[in-house]
Amino acid sequence: MGELAAHGTQRLTLALGPLRCELDPALGGSIAGLWWNGVPVLRETSAASPGDVRTSASYPLVPYSNRIGHARLLWQGQAHRLVPNFPPEPHAIHGVGWRRSWELEASDGASARLRLRHAPDADWPFAFDALQEIRLSEHGIELSMQMTNRAAGAAPAGLGWHPYFVKRPGSHLRFEATGRWEMADDKLPTILKPTTGLDVDCAALQVDHCFEGWSGAVRFADDRLVIDLESDLRHLVVFTDPARGFVAIEPVSHVNNALQLAPCVAPHAGLLGVRSLGPGESMTAFMRLGVQGV
Repeated sequence: MGELAAHGTQRLTLALGPLRCELDPALGGSIAGLWWNGVPVLRETSAASPGDVRTSASYPLVPYSNRIGHARLLWQGQAHRLVPNFPPEPHAIHGVGWRRSWELEASDGASARLRLRHAPDADWPFAFDALQEIRLSEHGIELSMQMTNRAAGAAPAGLGWHPYFVKRPGSHLRFEATGRWEMADDKLPTILKPTTGLDVDCAALQVDHCFEGWSGAVRFADDRLVIDLESDLRHLVVFTDPARGFVAIEPVSHVNNALQLAPCVAPHAGLLGVRSLGPGESMTAFMRLGVQGV
């Protein structure tokens, strides 16, 4: 699939019980909105910027999450110059899945399957396929993703999701972790500091960090909804500040900038969450959002 051009309104609505979800396969395989009895769980894609996936409710992160510093990737001794894709920053960010049109393979009204086939290009030099499954249940939404390496040799790989939760009065965030990566002014991680996670009201919260040793569970609640996020991924990026109407809570497979840092810490790159997939090899991830009214 090619990079996104002019965007049409080809959304797909899933519904089951109190849940309604709108998908936008052409806009980065994204979720355009998720509601529980009409109450937004995730923010709605901006009507002012309907073709900008960065204003969506959630989008997939593949084949890596967060930044690759200064868009320079070194893999198995070979340097790859990527394309910076988040101006004015000089970095490459969040892979290519969010900037591509995905194919709708199947849907039954309460679930859908989306596929992306990536050929090597300036944004990412390794061929891969990605598959997303989105399924509603009576109590929430389940997402799974699989990435398969289609390159002739080993390729780096990472997965994640970038959901934006609505920040309402009384919003409170709680999760457990063992470490938090501090960031420099260039948005790249510097040192790892111990932490127990966060247990905090969100109104005055300012955070833009990757947490590791995450327990795999988050509770995000206010006076209207209680949302329990679960994932098999063990790194978590959290981003918000007092001026934002959302809290981004992102389960990811690796540390920010891990693909650039990996050659510097080899043979311990696996500690950063870096995966190397051989030809035809796959990796998978899942995320579940359990939702209940207050």
